[in-house]
Amino acid sequence: MYAELSITSNFTFLTGASHPEEYMARAVTLGLPAIAIADDNSVAGIVRAHTEAREIARKVRERQAWETQNTQIGPPRPGHIPKPPSYPIYDIPRLIPAARLIFTDAPPVTALPLNRQGWASLCRLLSTGRLRAEKGDCILHLSDLEEFSDGLHLLLWPQAPTSQGGAGEWVPQAEQLARRFAGWMHLLLSPRYDGADTAYFAELEAESQKLDLPIIASAAPLMHHGRRRKLADVVSAIRLRCKVDELGHNALVNGEQRLRSKDEMLHIFKGFEGAVTEAHRLSEQLTFSLDELRYEYPDEGSEHETPAQRLHRLAHEGLAWRYPAGSPDKAKQMLAHELALIGKLKYEPYFLTVRDIVTFARSRHILCQGRGSAANSVVCFCLGITEVSPEMGTMVFERFVSEARDEPPDIDVDFEHERREEVIQWIYQRYGRERAGICATVIHYRGKRAIREVGRAMGLTEDTISGLSSQLWGFFSAEGLEAQRMREIGLDPEDRRLQQTMALVYEIVGFPRHLSQHVGGFIITEGRLDELVPIENATMEDRTVICWDKDDIDSLGILKVDVLSLGMLTCIRKAFDLIGQHHQTHYTLATLPPEDPKVYDMLCVADSIGVFQVESRAQMNFLPRMKPRKFYDLVIEVAIIRPGPIQGDMVHPYIRRRNGEEPVVFPSDALGEVLGKTMGVPLFQEQAMQIAIVGAGFTPEQADRLRRSLATFKKHGNVSEFRSLFLRGMERNNYDREFAERCFSQIEGFGSYGFPESHAASFALLVYASAWIKCHHPGIFACALLNAQPMGFYAPAQIVRDAREHGVEVRPVCINSSYWDNVMEPDGRGGLALRLGFRQIKGVCEEDAEWLTAARGNGYHEIEDIWRRAGLGPSVIERLAEADVFASCGLTRREALWHAKAIASTKPLPLFAQDLEGEVLDEPAAYLPQMALGEQVVEDYVAMRLSLKAHPVALLRHLLTPVQYTRAEGAIEGSAP
Repeated sequence: MYAELSITSNFTFLTGASHPEEYMARAVTLGLPAIAIADDNSVAGIVRAHTEAREIARKVRERQAWETQNTQIGPPRPGHIPKPPSYPIYDIPRLIPAARLIFTDAPPVTALPLNRQGWASLCRLLSTGRLRAEKGDCILHLSDLEEFSDGLHLLLWPQAPTSQGGAGEWVPQAEQLARRFAGWMHLLLSPRYDGADTAYFAELEAESQKLDLPIIASAAPLMHHGRRRKLADVVSAIRLRCKVDELGHNALVNGEQRLRSKDEMLHIFKGFEGAVTEAHRLSEQLTFSLDELRYEYPDEGSEHETPAQRLHRLAHEGLAWRYPAGSPDKAKQMLAHELALIGKLKYEPYFLTVRDIVTFARSRHILCQGRGSAANSVVCFCLGITEVSPEMGTMVFERFVSEARDEPPDIDVDFEHERREEVIQWIYQRYGRERAGICATVIHYRGKRAIREVGRAMGLTEDTISGLSSQLWGFFSAEGLEAQRMREIGLDPEDRRLQQTMALVYEIVGFPRHLSQHVGGFIITEGRLDELVPIENATMEDRTVICWDKDDIDSLGILKVDVLSLGMLTCIRKAFDLIGQHHQTHYTLATLPPEDPKVYDMLCVADSIGVFQVESRAQMNFLPRMKPRKFYDLVIEVAIIRPGPIQGDMVHPYIRRRNGEEPVVFPSDALGEVLGKTMGVPLFQEQAMQIAIVGAGFTPEQADRLRRSLATFKKHGNVSEFRSLFLRGMERNNYDREFAERCFSQIEGFGSYGFPESHAASFALLVYASAWIKCHHPGIFACALLNAQPMGFYAPAQIVRDAREHGVEVRPVCINSSYWDNVMEPDGRGGLALRLGFRQIKGVCEEDAEWLTAARGNGYHEIEDIWRRAGLGPSVIERLAEADVFASCGLTRREALWHAKAIASTKPLPLFAQDLEGEVLDEPAAYLPQMALGEQVVEDYVAMRLSLKAHPVALLRHLLTPVQYTRAEGAIEGSAP
């Protein structure tokens, strides 16, 4: 037998040419009992191989179960006939986690964990090297290996000789390693495929005897199959920033550096067969599996309370807080049920962790809102994690925490986007960077990047690359029409280099390019996180990340708390502050007046510019047809304009049934229970899953695999593999074929962007909150929306225009009245006017505005005052003048700009540093031409992206309005063109 112990996958970025999953699948075909994925200074790809091994094991179990229930088809295979490639495979390759360590002062070493302690040592070692380097790099010294070597077995890579017959400079360092790790190290033999491998192996064998190290064989594969050779050269060219034609010695000589079978290895290592069998012998000692990783939540108890006691106390205190007049029996029963299930699964620490994070945010007056499945939990409602009462929805808690699924719950918490970093840094401070880290996100090759980088590596001109990139949707959404698309842009689809390039583009799509950080998924542990997974620096200052993404940690059952940001929360919090400041009324998301008819009246006429989630053109077009009149209508409104329902053609049937244009019918009584609340039309992701279980007869395991494949923005979507299984199941249960097809189309739509009911319920609360503020305080809503920019669909000009249409007086930026933020000020008639702030001016930063307002005193009277008192430079003053902010000083835009241009130095000379009360000679007045209205509007948009003087189209209205004649008099109505 033979086991491959040093594989390089494509998670050695731009070096390896195969996915970890492909190596596992290939190992099945080659009959290898075990393989080790050993990327350079990284374990980022091993979870994917581990997941693939699980999938292979599942398929083998299914095959064996089928064979026990069914007799074989045809006569058995005679013993003298070899097995065909399609013969049932029952061997399951085992993954050996590993990493190839690259040192600054020693030869490379492949580190193989023998046990859990060895894995902890490897993670600590990689973390040490990663944390002393910038993102994406790792600086390891031999002393690091000596410090963290417990439980590791090492394979020493010999280096190429520097002279004829010489062994190279690696020998002295190898002697040091051999002495230090005697009994725990092998010398690695890997072929060079240059025709002299036998002599090379003999030389290394002699060297191993001097070092007293046993030898071990490895093919050192860079790809799972030889057909990836071309792609291997392309990724090398991308890494080295050259063309494939210029690779020289960096190109692979052939396609031999691939994963090999035992027979191939014995042939290559003829005369050194012991090195091949040694690889298998060592693999049997390497019993560590990622399944042994046991994730422990932070305890979150106290000296006097266990986590369970603390959660019970806080939940019941929260129940009394949420229902001061007495909680209803239903809420009490739901709370008792949820606490019992949480206790049975021992998830109390998780809920306490999230509760403590939310409590910190509220102590800093940071608005936050739990979403996702948390919207269905009374416990989360009582702990203050979410403001959505579970009584509003119809979901059951088991969709959130399930004993059957045996996996950690998932709570996403949104925070104000401007202040989320405060929460992130508090988490680091509380738990320590050795116990907390952010998940990674793997950046994969997608259309434009793949075309751009592969095209350059293949030597295409920039014009050709731009042309191919411009046809992105044509290539990737209409497969088979590539030749036609190329001809449309003037390219020859028969050109060999172009054909090779496009084939490589399709092949590289899905390859990992580099690691980035997740938007906010935190891993928090009771013990050291850097003994569970390596930690490294992020590009962003004061952030550390792990090397696994959310799918990896989900596969391993590791807890993730999503600390996300949402711009609308910033807007709502600022609006609440303004309402409290000007109206002395203090609101929270939970205390807003519910089910206000005026709010729904506003939404029914699609008056929703700036309103969360329903401000898009598609939503505004749908609102008058939907006619929402209650909170659950908003839940449906949020979820229905999504790829899932649209692709499944569920939108129009729902509207027709809602408006009474067609009867509400259910395919069956069983599905009636699932689809009752949406009039027999599946709209939510949970319903799609329930249809698979109830209608298609999916087993719990199949349903769980379907649920995982529906993950939002899945990089490797595999929803379609369930198609035949789903359609056969629906047909078996006597459902209409057309209905089954539409249901599965909806499931496929969810595969690219899933939107469950629980998310929709949480978002619907923010829809209602933002709509309520817009309805009752349109000026404050516009002010808060402008102060929370950038966010949403609409530019500041459209927000201001909408506010004015709602009767809000909007005042321009003024040097003596404005602040950095937009503010509300008395309008002189008992109401409030919106005063635009300096933040609307391009090129003016917050620090400049703070200096300007701090030195303003009783006001500025001339431009030189700002220069002397606020210390602003000439360039900033010019930007202020271009924005026409000096009207209160009696200066027009051109006059202000004239004076601003006269300021030449950053600071005034000492003699002129103070006001001289007219003792200086005045400069003669300059008579500047007045600006036309059109010029004013253009300059406003250049300086601030909005204008209060006129809408740009108003200046062209007389050109755009058609000439009309009255029939009676033939007179012209309107303006001439």
